Amino acid sequence: MAYLKLLERRPDSIKAKLGAKSKVCLLNGRDIFHTVRDHQMIMMACNTRIKHAIPGIMKAAQELDAIVGFELAKSEGNIDGGYTGMTPRIFFETLIDYAEQTGFEMPFYIHGDHITVKNTSNDEIKAGKVLVAEELKAGYTSFAIDASFNEHDDNVHITSMLAKPIVEAGWGLEVEVGEIKSAGQTAEITTVEEATSFISALLDNGIHPNLLAINNGSKHGNYLEGEKINIDLNRTGEIYQAIKKHDIRIAQHGITGTPLNIVGKFAEYGIRKGNVGTHWQNIAHKHLPADLMSRMKQWAKTEGKNIKMATKPFKKEIDDIPSENVKSIIDESYRTACDFIRAFRAEGSASFLNEHIGG
Repeated sequence: MAYLKLLERRPDSIKAKLGAKSKVCLLNGRDIFHTVRDHQMIMMACNTRIKHAIPGIMKAAQELDAIVGFELAKSEGNIDGGYTGMTPRIFFETLIDYAEQTGFEMPFYIHGDHITVKNTSNDEIKAGKVLVAEELKAGYTSFAIDASFNEHDDNVHITSMLAKPIVEAGWGLEVEVGEIKSAGQTAEITTVEEATSFISALLDNGIHPNLLAINNGSKHGNYLEGEKINIDLNRTGEIYQAIKKHDIRIAQHGITGTPLNIVGKFAEYGIRKGNVGTHWQNIAHKHLPADLMSRMKQWAKTEGKNIKMATKPFKKEIDDIPSENVKSIIDESYRTACDFIRAFRAEGSASFLNEHIGG
């Protein structure tokens, strides 16, 4: 059953895109994260690089009465489709189509993950601005500006510049300090001083984010064989305690491969958004037709690239796999999405949002 109160909270621009009869409950990420900020629950954000996982995740959220988010990073879904072949417009339309087809009525958000600016060149900054503009136009309701590759002052300057139209429009905002590395790479854990000085500088510039992503030891992608999972929750908690007075909470990246018993503790340390990305790709790869997966692996080997980069050149074949393969991806995505939602303490979060939003 649709939450009528939440449907009324949909931004006017989203209502216009969806149409008057739609019961799709796409909300402003800012409203969601503000409402749950003081409650120990984590809103899952799913980087669904291969679309077949989406209806399984929606089914889990529907059954568990949970808020969920869907997102793509710049590398995954840039204006040229990134390595998934999905532009912001295609991603938005794919999500809305699935929501309409499946009767999905739970509140969700669409997030521009890792809008990265890796240096201070005009080309990098311009690319970031263009992507923000395209995601705004497409109908995204939350955004993550990631200039963490740069020194402190440059990170502040670039983040403030790119976040300005997002803040002016009133959408959800995530920022990042302390570059989050890929599996197999080493990085320094974000300090409390780094986090607080970054946030203070943004606030001085009139930029008030909902979420701060930090390097607390997590890694993007699949952990390498023998690589230890070492997430510093104590440091995470210290940063949370230092920034919570500003109504800012923590976004956790790199959850794929983290045991659920550890994930279950995240909410106690100020984490309110949890990104799960490579996990859905792993499920899709597991259930793709064997001959297709074999050709994708051979392509990646020949090109010397990560298997994820095969998503775009094989997109049409992936999209058109037999129905039995699609069902297998949906079923496993549903089962594991249920596991994540429960571990994130997000079961019933939709009802909570309906009761408390605007309060």
